[in-house]
Amino acid sequence: MSVFKNLPTPPSAAKKPVSDARHGITRSDDYAWLRADNWQAMFKDPSILDPEIRRHLEAENAYMNVAMEDTKPLQKTLFAEMRGRIKEDDSSVPMKNGAHAYGTFFVTGGEQPRYFRIPRDGDVKDETIRTVLLNGDKEAVGKSYFRLAGLDHSTDHSRAIWGYDDRGSEFFTLRVRDLATGQDMPDVIENTGGGGVWAPDGKSFFYSALDENHRPSKVFHHFIGTPQSEDRLVYEEKDAGFFMSVGGSLLDDFIFIDIHDHETSEYRLLSTKDMTAEPKLVAKRQEGIEYTLTEGGDVFYILTNDGGAKDFKIMEAPVDNPAKESWREVVPHKAGTLIINHMAYARHLLWLERKDGLPQIIIRDRKTGEEHAIAFAEEAYSLGLQGAAEYDTDVIRFSYSSMTTPSQLYDYNMTTRERTLLKTQEVPSGHNPDDYVTRRVFAPAWDGEQVPATLLYRKDTPLDGSAPCLLYGYGAYGISIPAGFNTNCLSLADRGFVYAIAHVRGGKDKGFAWYENGKMTFKTNTFKDFIAAADYLNQQKFTSYAKIVAEGGSAGGMLMGAVANMAPEKFAGVIAAVPFVDVLNTMLDDSLPLTPPEWPEWGNPIESREDYEQIASYSPYDNVSEKAYPPILALGGLTDPRVTYWEPAKWVAKLRDKTTSAAPILLKTNMDAGHGGAAGRFQRLEEIAFEYAFAIKVVGKV
Repeated sequence: MSVFKNLPTPPSAAKKPVSDARHGITRSDDYAWLRADNWQAMFKDPSILDPEIRRHLEAENAYMNVAMEDTKPLQKTLFAEMRGRIKEDDSSVPMKNGAHAYGTFFVTGGEQPRYFRIPRDGDVKDETIRTVLLNGDKEAVGKSYFRLAGLDHSTDHSRAIWGYDDRGSEFFTLRVRDLATGQDMPDVIENTGGGGVWAPDGKSFFYSALDENHRPSKVFHHFIGTPQSEDRLVYEEKDAGFFMSVGGSLLDDFIFIDIHDHETSEYRLLSTKDMTAEPKLVAKRQEGIEYTLTEGGDVFYILTNDGGAKDFKIMEAPVDNPAKESWREVVPHKAGTLIINHMAYARHLLWLERKDGLPQIIIRDRKTGEEHAIAFAEEAYSLGLQGAAEYDTDVIRFSYSSMTTPSQLYDYNMTTRERTLLKTQEVPSGHNPDDYVTRRVFAPAWDGEQVPATLLYRKDTPLDGSAPCLLYGYGAYGISIPAGFNTNCLSLADRGFVYAIAHVRGGKDKGFAWYENGKMTFKTNTFKDFIAAADYLNQQKFTSYAKIVAEGGSAGGMLMGAVANMAPEKFAGVIAAVPFVDVLNTMLDDSLPLTPPEWPEWGNPIESREDYEQIASYSPYDNVSEKAYPPILALGGLTDPRVTYWEPAKWVAKLRDKTTSAAPILLKTNMDAGHGGAAGRFQRLEEIAFEYAFAIKVVGKV
């Protein structure tokens, strides 16, 4: 491709065929050797990576650097723009809890948050009353990667659990901080999921531990001052196909053990009145039935799809008998209106729901049953429900934004219905919403469905097919991509791009059925929907095929690999971040962290020939063939436990071997990070600037 000139010969991975026979079908994988045999140990100590694999990844990085050398001034400009839109010394609005209010702030130039508290009704601007509980920048000194898991204070406000990952492998270490002295106690809890839940007396806490395959399989009870080896095992999940997490109630009455995969859930409860007891089962797991609990004093409120409630309903049950036979419906199922989550407080029940792609918050008076909604009038917007840290309250917190409107944070009185604007996101370098347009359009899919797409562009952008476009998609696990404010994409809009989000099947943007029709045997709908969005944007002259850059990450990276195979001529370039592209091999490897829990999402090709053939029909790596691929940028993380580094490495090797075009295939592996890339707020901006520079380059704007 003409925008990439005078490139050296790209790395060529050695072919070392490995055969695999399943269900009478034999496949050969030339690049299986890129998967390190000692990957579990390598995630904890990257220095032990096989030297041949390391040399190959480093050669790929060197080639990528040459290919992108001419964009370095642009990357610096983009980074400066994006950084200029961030209030560097920003502070959150503290959340009231007991005698204190807790929040976070950043300092100018700081990469990591600092956790603080002030007196309950103190002025957050008064630094003399602010106590810094944890300084993330200080903790990160000397570490090439550092990610905080947050800070959770005990009920008596004397101590806090905090966690960190300093390898990018998502094996978090927990520490306990004495909030009076600011010093950490001797307790060090290794290989956890990143958080803990305090017992009411503040003398012990519960946490989930990860096994050698990075699965949260056990819940332990730790007493302050004792070694981790003496922690009591509270519950062990023997089925590797289920995730597990531990949480607590606002009233400190219960410890919740949440066990689930992508379509089935089960809760076990431990009363804090007797923490030595066995956790009590709420409702036995039943395939396809999901439920979540929140405590409402003398009752539990249960959000569930039981009984055919595809878009969910809310039930209640007595606290002393939460078994399914005691469930009673309080919010009925409404087809097409998806209840996303729910919360309960002393006098109110509330939930966040989505209808026709737009969210609203519904509040019900628990005594009278009267309901009202919090909604907004823009064509496309995002709502976030934060709730409150205290049970006995009438005031909750929510956030609102749109593609053109910076985030606004409100306190809302559920009784008086009064909204109090607490904070509007500042854009220090300036932002005029009137300079931009947000649109919600619908692209006709192959089967007559209408695929929503959210667009952002400057008012002066010509809509004659000449504008470049970055088209983003995800489409998996029922995750919906909100139409929220994103200061980064303004750098593209200001350069004449149309920034578009395709709300493809596989998410829940149009209800639960939208998710079901984009998974398992219907997975290809996700890919076809994304191509349909590209077709619509081309036909309506928002852009043209020669100007569309596709972007997606993780499961969205699978989407990128699939559309590159299906319709390479419709994209000027493809950006695939930590792409899940080696789907069949990964789903056949039950030792990998996410494989057994992912079978309900993709299918189990080990047990089922039908699932095997279905996955094989679209798995991006397995379907690379001789055709003219557009420029492709793949990004991976060496210690990524979710999408392992070898997936993009193998994919790029095969693409480069098969493509019939001169367009470069680039691989960038972050040798110091995992799935989320760099953890620091400005380090992350550097990565986004790099991706955007690639997009701008391939449409000829550099």
